[in-house]
Amino acid sequence: MTTDYGELLRYVIVGGAGGIAQTHIQALAQTPGAQIVAISDLDEQKGSERAAQLGCAFFRDHQPMLAEFRPDVAVICTPHPSHAAIAIDCLRAGAHVLAEKPMAVEPAEGDAMVAAARAAGKILAVNFQQRFRPQIEFMKRFIEGGELGELVRVLMVAPWFRTATYYRSAGWRGTWKGEGGGVLLNQAPHNLDLLCHLAGMPTKVWGIASTRAHAIECEDTAQAMLEFANGAPGYLYGSTVETGKEILQIFGDKASLELSGDGVSVTRYEQPQSVFRASSPELWAAPQATTEHFSLSPGQGAQAIPAGGHGDHVAVHHDLRRAILTGSAPRADGQQAMMSLELANAIILSSHTERAIRLPVDRDEYHQLLTQLRSA
Repeated sequence: MTTDYGELLRYVIVGGAGGIAQTHIQALAQTPGAQIVAISDLDEQKGSERAAQLGCAFFRDHQPMLAEFRPDVAVICTPHPSHAAIAIDCLRAGAHVLAEKPMAVEPAEGDAMVAAARAAGKILAVNFQQRFRPQIEFMKRFIEGGELGELVRVLMVAPWFRTATYYRSAGWRGTWKGEGGGVLLNQAPHNLDLLCHLAGMPTKVWGIASTRAHAIECEDTAQAMLEFANGAPGYLYGSTVETGKEILQIFGDKASLELSGDGVSVTRYEQPQSVFRASSPELWAAPQATTEHFSLSPGQGAQAIPAGGHGDHVAVHHDLRRAILTGSAPRADGQQAMMSLELANAIILSSHTERAIRLPVDRDEYHQLLTQLRSA
């Protein structure tokens, strides 16, 4: 059923007044019918300054803010270990929720958030703006249209270089209590989300998470071998030690996709590999293939990718508004956002237990591991 909010949706922002909240504020300024009515933040100076700039109310605690304003939407910008508790408070207060990534630190928290949204009849969305990149939309349409064929292999490399100064800038960075993980929970969630969004959720994970160079508790480097439902293998690597470029390759029976910069390379096989493999009389032959390049900046033979958006916070807020007003699902709801969290947790659990982990992750086992890591 469509909910009638008219033209106006009233927003509150929880946390992040000195950081990511500003990006949401700028996005809401470009979202029709969005009115920020209040901000809460534990940092009273930054929070009150931001509220004064916007001409809205300021609270140190989100609870009295929710009680007084009964907002339509709450945007959660606090550090992710607090996402679950705050999101549940907001949902129970009758607000739709947009949480920054990752949605939580462990799967049990994500389960509780999804359950609270269902019980309240409200939307829980997570800020995975890269799903709105035109290149990713192009790849998603290609796969859903059946042009890729059955999944054969996936490769993802995600360098997120960070300096020692970055980790020294805040005491919570790279700690089990402050973040609940390192590169897998802070820097790479977007990459993990895109992998699952496009290729699907792996069913088994062998992971290694290590601290190679930074003076932090959590992993600064992670790698994993993946197995998908049809037996297809995958590999991913993420690190704050190495600089370099992002790689995402998805190989199928009929074609393959490679994300590169602002474009996508598409290789199509004249005959599906499975058919050629079974029917060719040749010993060493391979199916003929043609490669096309699609780009946001077409040139030198590249074809254009339709640029419907920029994969930014504006796209996320417009999508959430559409979902609220039409009663439909946002592109990255709580259940969708659970995939990248499950994958990150599976890599950490596999690394610490030195065994393969089947998904979904065992909630109790992971909670026990995280408790041990936080108390060490």
